[in-house]
Amino acid sequence: MPMPLPDQTRRTMLFGLALGAIMVSTAGAIPFVTPTDMLAAQRPAVDLDALVPTSFGDWHEDRALASAVVNPQTEAALRRIYATTLSRIYVNRNGERIMLSIAYGSDQGGESTQAHRPEICYAAQGFSLHDNHVDALQTVHGVIPVRRLVAINGMRHEPLTYWVTVGDKATLPGLRRKLAQLAYGLNGTIPDGLIFRVSSIQNDVQGAYRLQNGFVDALFDALTPEQRVRLAGRTEAGGQA
Repeated sequence: MPMPLPDQTRRTMLFGLALGAIMVSTAGAIPFVTPTDMLAAQRPAVDLDALVPTSFGDWHEDRALASAVVNPQTEAALRRIYATTLSRIYVNRNGERIMLSIAYGSDQGGESTQAHRPEICYAAQGFSLHDNHVDALQTVHGVIPVRRLVAINGMRHEPLTYWVTVGDKATLPGLRRKLAQLAYGLNGTIPDGLIFRVSSIQNDVQGAYRLQNGFVDALFDALTPEQRVRLAGRTEAGGQA
């Protein structure tokens, strides 16, 4: 007699089957809908250097450090498929540092960006991945679905938190991202979007996540609602993150 599937596996399979059914039914019902309208063309261009302040709350950019957030090979690959990228290191009054990396693309309607998920980039640089899980980042402006993991390379322990956006929808790579892409595609729209990642080098994993949460909170406090939507989409409740 076959062993019963774990609840999470069963839910994932059912979600996948539902997504497949939606895609098949919509393909037959509206065969002439091909996304052609770029969402990015309908709103102001994204300038990450201008959008993200170099100083806010207790944080300011640490320009003294020469180390990059990503290595040159990865950064070059990102720039081939993203319209603009930003990599900075911030420090607070306690000497704690956060590495921020954002990559924005005007075309997030396909699968070309999947190869540049943080899990894949870090593994390609020789890191082993641990504590990989989905979480909800609670900010004073709303809740953001995030993925957290710890990248380890020798003595370097780097807990990190990231999310992606598809248009004005905050989501994560995988089936839910595909649904967000499909929703835009059915309206003939090619969505834009970004990957937002924060990380810190420390062995205290939970302390790192708290530090990253506080960093995001301070950043969002310094932004307008429209700017927050650019970086984190809209919350599931309909508010702005």
